[in-house]
Amino acid sequence: MTADAGGKAVHEGGAPPAVERITVALVRKAKEDLQQLQDRTGLSKTDIVNRAISAYDFIESELQAGNELVIRNPRTGESQRVKFL
Repeated sequence: MTADAGGKAVHEGGAPPAVERITVALVRKAKEDLQQLQDRTGLSKTDIVNRAISAYDFIESELQAGNELVIRNPRTGESQRVKFL
């Protein structure tokens, strides 16, 4: 790692180091879902968890603003309202 002219850290070799590390105990269903996502997408566990947190933050903020989450089947036009319990 080096510093730029302003003293800001610049990381060599691509991605910056992780900002925060956590350990999470997954229930069996979440563990299986995570594995299925890895198999289907080819993404790392870290990428999947980061995307999941960002997606949940977006959804939660929209729901708090009074909006609804709706899934629409483009083939049939059928819409379903999604609720988080």
